[in-house]
Amino acid sequence: MQARAEIYAGTEIALLTRHGKQRVIAPALEDALGCRVHHVDGYDTDPFSGMSPWNVEVIVFIGSLRNLEIVGIAQDRGNFRHLLTHEWRALETFAQEAGFPHQQLVVRPRDEHDRCIRKGIHTWAELEAALAWAVAAAENGLAFVETDDRAHANPTRMANVGLAAADLAVRLASPCPACGTPGYWQVDRVAGLPCAGCGAPTRETRAWVHGCLKCAHRETHPLSGPSHVDPGCCDVCNP
Repeated sequence: MQARAEIYAGTEIALLTRHGKQRVIAPALEDALGCRVHHVDGYDTDPFSGMSPWNVEVIVFIGSLRNLEIVGIAQDRGNFRHLLTHEWRALETFAQEAGFPHQQLVVRPRDEHDRCIRKGIHTWAELEAALAWAVAAAENGLAFVETDDRAHANPTRMANVGLAAADLAVRLASPCPACGTPGYWQVDRVAGLPCAGCGAPTRETRAWVHGCLKCAHRETHPLSGPSHVDPGCCDVCNP
């Protein structure tokens, strides 16, 4: 791994991010690659595009010298939840279950569509005041409370960002055996793991294909797990 990491040893990498994600990304890259990561934030990386309860973190490395684009990914269920209430006891229970105050909260009057908003709530006094404000401002007398999904306010997201950075570091430190280009990784899969009942090939993966981003070098690596799959996944036994 040390020899592989020398590809980027001593180089400077600009990290464009907001909300403190550099705290978990920079160490992962610097430790694995021997590079120096410089945080930049001159562009808003978080335009609103909607939220999903499944947390997928993607970090893209763009190497201008070698014209490379390498992606690190991590995903998990995430900590995304909400509550519509006017009662402090209900909100207190919700906040505790969400992991407050480490997990910060967002409060709006009325419902999730109200444009009035208080973000980054991280103390009990702030939360109680925000509930009173939202209830008083809403025509229905309710407050909409949800987890703050920005990375610096959401420990679960921040942990997944760190895992994505670690995944990216491993890929960057994986050179092509033929030409040495970084990012030698899985590019395709081979289906056909046989059925344990009838022996027919199934749609399940039996091997991964690793390939280079630049040259045509490819290698097929059979899976090290079970040599057969349950008949329930077989189109012959379970059409």
